[in-house]
Amino acid sequence: MQVHVVKSKIHRVKVTGADLNYIGSITIDEDLMEAANIIEGEKVQIVNNNNGERLETYVIPGPRNSGEITLNGAAARKVAKGDILILIAYAIMDFEEAKNFKPSLVFPNEDTNLLS
Repeated sequence: MQVHVVKSKIHRVKVTGADLNYIGSITIDEDLMEAANIIEGEKVQIVNNNNGERLETYVIPGPRNSGEITLNGAAARKVAKGDILILIAYAIMDFEEAKNFKPSLVFPNEDTNLLS
């Protein structure tokens, strides 16, 4: 049996931009991506703490040490600059492997989105 488990989580980051006229995705500071073990093109779930929206898209890297969290394309309509998000990536693994798996959890500075 295989199960879906949390692989990576970036907890409580602030939206820095929303670009409706960009091809869809979420731009994430590459430092945050590395810390959370998330790769370019990976599917992520976005949970908006401000309005309850949940959506899925793929990741593109943003400039390092920028704190950038920008929702692009249609996803831009689901956020406002300053909203607080939780970003989650999942993995599929064997049940026994999942019992011992430890996800990468990142808790950036809530004001700057930078790693403290």
